[in-house]
Amino acid sequence: MPHCLVIEDDDETRAYLCDALRAAGYAVQAETSGEDGLRRLQEGRWDVVVLDRMLPGQVDGIGVIERLRARGDATPVLILSALNSVDERVRGLRSGSDDYLTKPFVLSELLARVENLSRRAAWSREVSVLQVADLQLDLRTMRATRGATAIALQPREMRLLEYLMRHEGQIVTRTMLLEGVWEYHFDPQTNVIDVQVSRLRGKIDKDFSPALIHTVRGAGYMLSAQSSAASSHGAAA
Repeated sequence: MPHCLVIEDDDETRAYLCDALRAAGYAVQAETSGEDGLRRLQEGRWDVVVLDRMLPGQVDGIGVIERLRARGDATPVLILSALNSVDERVRGLRSGSDDYLTKPFVLSELLARVENLSRRAAWSREVSVLQVADLQLDLRTMRATRGATAIALQPREMRLLEYLMRHEGQIVTRTMLLEGVWEYHFDPQTNVIDVQVSRLRGKIDKDFSPALIHTVRGAGYMLSAQSSAASSHGAAA
């Protein structure tokens, strides 16, 4: 049974969410503030968090995510918010959340998104270590190494690297990354993917050989130890 933490200060919304999630097969706990939510998150493993954006006290929803990610916790988080502009959605996603749903919401959509996030969490636990050439990503500790060198990665870079490694040797399109890493269900029309891939490439490829992240012109990216596999698709490493 997947475990879901709901952090929502509105009594009616919180009760509605908890009842619906329990009926859908989740073990649910609830908190009403960011501070209490963070304490609860430290007490055990959670498959998914449903988090209100505007919480009372000193730690709002964005603060919860930033503190969670700063301590290396990659638990999937769905933000619920009445703030529905594109800028606010982008800000929420860039803070480290995995998905963003505006209020009022349709319950069936919320349950589908929570199911997707909890499934991905279970998927991540199926394999404990991913490896391509001398690059390793330990999914239990979320630590990356290349050879004997530890590589410091931010939570979003970790997710990007995991996605690329799970698709080793395959062309990964921009749309795939938007949906699979950023959980964007719209195109924010920014260069965030190019910037993040460039930063990740600088960390795992700079001073190492062979280069693993390749740009496939007109298509996307590929992680492969075989440069010829990427170049056969017209890639430039």
